[in-house]
Amino acid sequence: MAKTIKEINEKIRKKKAVVVTAEEIIDIVKEKGLRKAARQVDVVTTGTFGPMCSSGAYFNIGHSKPKIKLGGGKVTLNDVTAYAGFAAADICIGASALAEDDPRNKIHPGEFKYGGAHVIEDLVAGKDIKLAASTYRTDCYPRKELKTYINIKDLNDAVLFNPRNCYQNYNCAVNLGDKTIYTYMGVLKPKLGNANYCSAGQLSPLLNDPYYKTIGIGTRIFLGGGEGYVVWQGTQHNPGVKRKKNGTPETAAGTLAVLGDLKKMSPRWLIGASFLGYGVSLAVGIGIPIPILNEEIVGFTAVKDEQIWTKVVDYFKAYPQRSSEVVGEVNYKQLKSGHINIKGKEVLTAGLSSYSRALEIAEILKRKIKNGQFLLTEPVARIPSVDSKIVFRHLKERPFK
Repeated sequence: MAKTIKEINEKIRKKKAVVVTAEEIIDIVKEKGLRKAARQVDVVTTGTFGPMCSSGAYFNIGHSKPKIKLGGGKVTLNDVTAYAGFAAADICIGASALAEDDPRNKIHPGEFKYGGAHVIEDLVAGKDIKLAASTYRTDCYPRKELKTYINIKDLNDAVLFNPRNCYQNYNCAVNLGDKTIYTYMGVLKPKLGNANYCSAGQLSPLLNDPYYKTIGIGTRIFLGGGEGYVVWQGTQHNPGVKRKKNGTPETAAGTLAVLGDLKKMSPRWLIGASFLGYGVSLAVGIGIPIPILNEEIVGFTAVKDEQIWTKVVDYFKAYPQRSSEVVGEVNYKQLKSGHINIKGKEVLTAGLSSYSRALEIAEILKRKIKNGQFLLTEPVARIPSVDSKIVFRHLKERPFK
């Protein structure tokens, strides 16, 4: 018999809900079958922890004396360029922003040690952040310069807002060229010297709900060590890609836009990362609970690494050129074994995301739900799925005349 989120929340309030991780549900379904598993289990928790470049934060610093209009001026945080074009005291910083003329980024050509992601990590850790601003004077905002330190505990608001997180599958990257290349998928050695991938596989949220049956706009999630919400489909959301029979896409597909209170997050789950020759990114921890409403949903959550496949892409050809070359297909059990076979060659693999941290997130979320500390939410709107008319578009370049 089908369940509702309202019924599951009543069990959570009474601390009677049966909650398991996406790893544990695999054996439960194998032992008891879909019908019994759907009756027994109320919630399956998922998790992922890895670099998510499309992340950022915005906050309000409050008004200085005399007042200054940051909007329209130039603002840096720990020498990293921030954006202040909203109003007088609101600032936004992106994870991939870099510090200007900073010796931390001059150690080695192509080596980037500090950027927006590290500012976010330092801010969440409670460290003082150096703010420098220069702008123009107005009658209501007479100050033209501001140099001070800010701390998260003194900010009016501090919000993590990530336009594209939690990718539903992603490429496995290799390099068939004759020189080492430096990418957002890490350093790729020439002539199939290594293979990098980035997904928690069977623990990954959107691979456990491939058609967005339960995850939607308004879904409460674990975000950066605190709580957050899915607020929209993520940018580059592309649900119409080819899928396996179990619903899992064969390459990058769905994404989520997420938001949460930065003041309640932790530097353990928001970590600045440096990629040689590429730049900086923010490693983000996300966990999403999946209510088991029926047999179909529990079937999706029982997906195993060996049932999730992804494309092996030659990044030597794919970047900087647009056309990519798919050189094979592998599943996550193979990737997590430490090596795969590509074109008859044994290639070492490495994951950019942490499975152990993803499992820890799923366990934290499981514990919170079982203890009645985390209720589920009904989506207020659905995320576009395979039946939507979303078309993924590339930039049409139009040279200036």
